[in-house]
Amino acid sequence: MNAGDRVRVERDDVTYEGVLMPSTTADHLVVKLDGGYNVGIDRADADTELLESDVYDVESASEADDSSEVEFDEDLPTISLISTGGTIASTVDYRTGAVTAQFDAEDVLRAVPDLAGRANYRGRVVANILSENMDPTIWRELAEAVHEEIEAGADGVVVMHGTDTMQYTASVLAFMLDLPVPVVFTGSQRSADRPSSDNVMNAVCAVEAAKADCAEVMVCMHASEADDACALHRGTRVRKNHTSRRDAFETVGAEPLGEVDYDSEAVTFRREYQSRGEVDLDIAPDLDPEVELLKFAPGMDPAMLESLAGKSGLVIEGTGLGHVHTDLIPTLEAMVDDGTTVVMTSQCLEGRVCDRVYDTGRDLLDAGVVEGEDTLPGTAYVKLMWVLANADSVPEAMRTDLAGEIQDRSTPWQ
Repeated sequence: MNAGDRVRVERDDVTYEGVLMPSTTADHLVVKLDGGYNVGIDRADADTELLESDVYDVESASEADDSSEVEFDEDLPTISLISTGGTIASTVDYRTGAVTAQFDAEDVLRAVPDLAGRANYRGRVVANILSENMDPTIWRELAEAVHEEIEAGADGVVVMHGTDTMQYTASVLAFMLDLPVPVVFTGSQRSADRPSSDNVMNAVCAVEAAKADCAEVMVCMHASEADDACALHRGTRVRKNHTSRRDAFETVGAEPLGEVDYDSEAVTFRREYQSRGEVDLDIAPDLDPEVELLKFAPGMDPAMLESLAGKSGLVIEGTGLGHVHTDLIPTLEAMVDDGTTVVMTSQCLEGRVCDRVYDTGRDLLDAGVVEGEDTLPGTAYVKLMWVLANADSVPEAMRTDLAGEIQDRSTPWQ
């Protein structure tokens, strides 16, 4: 039996049926089940039966000879699809059974045929990384790529990105770019070879959002566990709040900007937004990467704070209204005196920092710590990188709403 054969494997009274995949060892079988999952089975314990030969040509499955040209339709808008890696920009390589990122416009249309006929597409790869490996250098390259695509005539941009750090990248691009068209981030919590994958609906809804009127950085992901609609979150107010649910992303402190109905393709906005063409395209891509984000916890070793001396900036996730242990305040004051901008945010999911209520907060303000209002800690982290490189008055800019990161009032919308 060879890779590509359809087989039935019995082991410990359990029967598996699917396509035999290449294996990295001689001791194991790898079978791709009809539901899309791969299962590894010890050959010594398996009774294997050949059902059909060569049902799948694994040598040519990932080749592009079955692809078609993406035809241009002058009646359709042009959407640029930019990949940074992550699950959504991947397809199954049937030579190995693994999920791999081989990305251009044709690849996306093969992986998500439902995108055909909605727009003209251009595909571009900025990075091919796991999102935890994202860094300021790639953020700058991505901002420049988005700028170039819009300058070249794209009517909207969809950025395909791993979900784990999507909120950081969406936030930083909101500060780096002035946008006349939508830039929509989307991803997938579950890979394309899983029956419960969310990649198709998220990609389709993201393209529809990129064709709509809201010219901001948005995150488009499942609005619920059902396959009915995707929520559109403002890039500077969104947070991933679950490790694996398809509706993991939430707008903090307000309702989402809007949603895309998957069946009707209607895009509805519930809140004020920046419209298409309201501002001219511009880019300010410089960042100061010498910024750290520190979460305060009771009993934290003061040496952790002292090790950050000399940094350009520090964002602290403080408790409640924005507090840390009183013993840490002299160290923070010394850091501020030495030129480090220290910004206070809150670990709480709702509400804003106010260091005028308790003595600890007043002492922090006297030490020169800047209140981050209700900016999310991750957003404050990338905002401080951008502000340090671009603003004349860093404290004033950190207290000013630049891209929808600070709300006028902190009132839960539920």
